[in-house]
Amino acid sequence: MLRVDHALRAQDVLTGLQKAIEQQGAPEYLRSGNGSEFIAKTVQRWLVGNHIKTIYIEPGNPWQNDFVESFHGRFRDECLNREQLWTLTEARVVIGDYRCEYDQQRPHSRLGDLSPARFAAQLSPSPGPRRAPPSLFRDGQNQNQKLT
Repeated sequence: MLRVDHALRAQDVLTGLQKAIEQQGAPEYLRSGNGSEFIAKTVQRWLVGNHIKTIYIEPGNPWQNDFVESFHGRFRDECLNREQLWTLTEARVVIGDYRCEYDQQRPHSRLGDLSPARFAAQLSPSPGPRRAPPSLFRDGQNQNQKLT
């Protein structure tokens, strides 16, 4: 999943996590940077409540998550540095197209020269989440309200 916006808040992180869990199942742990959107108390409480452990990357130590750093370098070189993105809508379309090509078509050497989609299909031939995720919004709270 690649979210394109001017800035991300904790609520945006929770919405993205909920979507990812619905599609892929819940992870055992979440590795992230120390940005305010990831260390917010709302996100920490939600992760604890959903039995997802956290591993934060120490500031100034990007090698602790080398896969993401490798992706960021490729993404910058192959997409962002090649495009002039004038509007948020244009950025969403261009970046969405890049993500689809990267995930659906492009072979990855670490995946036996399969695309991530083909590799995932081999691991789990039946589509759907591995387990049903708990609801992000509880007690009738709607999506427009901030979780605190």
